[in-house]
Amino acid sequence: MGNTHVFTPFSEEELMPKEEKLEVVKKGKQYSIGVPKETCLNERRTCITPDAVQVLVKHGHRIIVESGAGEGSFFTDLQYSESGAQITNDPREAFEQDLVLKINPPTVEEIEYLKPNTYLVSALQINLRDKEYFKRLSEKKINAIAFEFIVDEYKQLSLVRLIGEIAGNISVLYAAELLALSNGLMLGGITGVRPAEVVVLGAGIVGEFATKAALGLGASVKVFDNSLSKLRRLHMMVDGRVPTSIIDPKELAKSLKRADVVIGAYSKYSAFPVITEEMVAGMKKGSVIIDVTIDNSNVIETSELTDMENPYIIKHGVIHSGLPNLTSKMPRTTTKAISNFFLSYLLNYDEEGGFENMLVRKNEMKQSLYMYKGRHTKKIICDRFDLTYHDINLLIF
Repeated sequence: MGNTHVFTPFSEEELMPKEEKLEVVKKGKQYSIGVPKETCLNERRTCITPDAVQVLVKHGHRIIVESGAGEGSFFTDLQYSESGAQITNDPREAFEQDLVLKINPPTVEEIEYLKPNTYLVSALQINLRDKEYFKRLSEKKINAIAFEFIVDEYKQLSLVRLIGEIAGNISVLYAAELLALSNGLMLGGITGVRPAEVVVLGAGIVGEFATKAALGLGASVKVFDNSLSKLRRLHMMVDGRVPTSIIDPKELAKSLKRADVVIGAYSKYSAFPVITEEMVAGMKKGSVIIDVTIDNSNVIETSELTDMENPYIIKHGVIHSGLPNLTSKMPRTTTKAISNFFLSYLLNYDEEGGFENMLVRKNEMKQSLYMYKGRHTKKIICDRFDLTYHDINLLIF
């Protein structure tokens, strides 16, 4: 026969022989859900509002909220307890539940509080992690789901999109505030005064909403990205009012020289920075760089991680802000958005009979895990931190 290639419309995964599955009884598994107080990066957001707690408690779940968890978003312990949550002063108790909902990944001390087989749902912020974090989680046999990997049935990164929409808007509002501080310029133009120039690096979700916000304030915007399809989509969304370009260093350097504000929204991880120190040195004094994707890419060479207490640094006379939790600047809006997402997410799993059943049935659920019972299941993480990779499809049938 020789090496004849048989055409098939199925993927390799779909052609793998599978054992017969008996129907799993949907029994709406009730969870105990822990909501610890955030301790890192002056975090002010939380995963769930008192209104969402009320709905989950009605569905039979136990919710343990650590005292003060909602303070940053202006929700009191009283509001949580009146909605049916149990309030605890002991962080250990919040971490010992079946499902732990957090914004930032747990610290090494907090990982010690987790019980084996717990489901941990939090952001991953891959640029801020080290190998030790994954090893500790693995030793505890945790099932870990990252915000960055949660996909819906349309293969969209639904939570990334939601937080990205808010981050895009906030990045421009915050840039306007810093620009007024640094050189007294207003971001939008006014009759007889030219508008400020904004360069948006990245035409994804964050870039799209930053562009819309900057246009809404009357700024002059230019967008750079290496994906023509993303640029085309953005171009159509703003009725062609924005010049777009692929990332050509010469063109980019020219635009940066004239820019008052730069929004870094390009989340691809690359070995070399897109905006080099030399380009930043050529920018106008008092201009502003907001690096929104600092936690998972390194596109701006001069960017550094900052926090809410010291939100910016100055290099080459240019203000740099690298807040990994930029949406914490509008904590209540962000908390409401994240909470709405998790409410529908958890109720959806109730209907399917809990997480374990969902893992067997739904491919998108498997994609959102980066660790299953302590085994590393995301190739990009394993490659980056030199960990042993396990194919999730071979672990869960």
